[in-house]
Amino acid sequence: MTKLTRLLAAGLASLSILGTPANAKIKVGEPAPNFTLRTLDGQKITEDELHGKVIVLNFWATWCVPCRAELPLLEAFQRTFRDNGLEVYAVATEDSLTPGQLKKYFGPVLKLTMVRSVHGSSYDIMNGVPTNYVIDRKGVLRYAKAGAFDLDGLNELLIPLLKEPAPVQPAASQSAANQPAH
Repeated sequence: MTKLTRLLAAGLASLSILGTPANAKIKVGEPAPNFTLRTLDGQKITEDELHGKVIVLNFWATWCVPCRAELPLLEAFQRTFRDNGLEVYAVATEDSLTPGQLKKYFGPVLKLTMVRSVHGSSYDIMNGVPTNYVIDRKGVLRYAKAGAFDLDGLNELLIPLLKEPAPVQPAASQSAANQPAH
């Protein structure tokens, strides 16, 4: 093999690696990849802290008209079903407003937890915004698609998941949770 052929082969191999979408590892029906959310307030939230809840990760942008219509719907749904274990996180895209502008713009109106970044995962915008990921109480990815939810879609997807029983914590976790803080 000539030097040029080897260089071309190496270049093509690296292009195929670079061309793999970030969410290629995400598969509906399999355990959801680990993640850490960083909220606009600087709080870190991991998927372990959300065990037993139904989670919606909603990637959106301020310039996206379907996103702006979907966010109040997601907020109303979360307000209605939060006591049943629903957690919705709105992940602002990088080309949206700055964190300060987002707080000022949406803080008085929307009560969803606004997220500025998702770390350590394969979650990303798919074919456009909004992109939604839904993780069930057992940590299994149940939905991953680009496109806005409507009320019928939320009811059809989330109500059955919210009716599923929360998994029992392992005995070690229960005993640690019941210990008084020192």
